[in-house]
Formats: sequence, structure tokens, C-alpha cells
Amino acid sequence: MGAHISVQMYQRTLDERYLLEASRCAACFSLVFPRKGTCPGCGALEGFQPVRLRGTGTVYAVTQLAGGGAPPEFLRQAEVKGGYVVAIIQVDEGPRVVAQVADASEMPAIGTRVRAVLRRIYEEEGVVRYGYKFKADTV
Repeated sequence: MGAHISVQMYQRTLDERYLLEASRCAACFSLVFPRKGTCPGCGALEGFQPVRLRGTGTVYAVTQLAGGGAPPEFLRQAEVKGGYVVAIIQVDEGPRVVAQVADASEMPAIGTRVRAVLRRIYEEEGVVRYGYKFKADTV
């Protein structure tokens, strides 16, 4: 079973999904992405400031998912394309982000520079969900 995200929860996290917005803990200055209710660095429960990530980083790890390993919301994509590339991206500000790699004709090598792009992710409950994917930074 995939990670169901209700329409309400999806709407509450639009800044994270569209703007790559993280939060910085006022107590220990840890950068947290995606935003959480508590700081993994010091355990603080409040005092977070929004920080917009630049959306650039480096491929830390990479794999390809095919139909058998794809979550249900990505099964159609895997069937049509025969699979898709997913990577852990070490963003320049520090956190690691898991995301699909857009427009990948082959798997990017570890260490490849990438940038975030806004893309259609999937449709659920009649709502097309958009969010970030990463693609090789050719600029």
C-alpha cells in the first residue's frame, strides 16, 4: 500500500512540495526537511523558521523502480515507462531528499549535480498532485 495523503494534508504541505520549504530550529539551528513537529537535532517542539531551499544538490544514492516495486500511486507510471528512477539527493543546504529523477534516459551517477523541477506526481481522489522531482543540472 502506498502512502495515502488526503487532499487536506496535501494542501497543508504545498509550500514544502512547490517551494522546497524547510524549517530551521531556533534552538540548535538544525535544518529540517520535510518539516516536522519536533527537531531531530535537539528535540525542540517550537521555534521553527521557514527556509526556502535553493533546489540544487548532488545524487547521493540512486535506483530504478519497476512495476513490482512501485507504490500503487506510481504503478501506472511504471507500467507505461517500464520503471522510473528514484534518488536520494543531498541538497546543498544539507538535508537529504528522496525524489524521482525527471527526464532520465539513464540512471544518473552518484555525484551528479541536479536541480529541483515542479512536475506532475500522480492523481488521487480526482486531484492531480504536483511536487518536486530532480533532473540533471545542465546549466
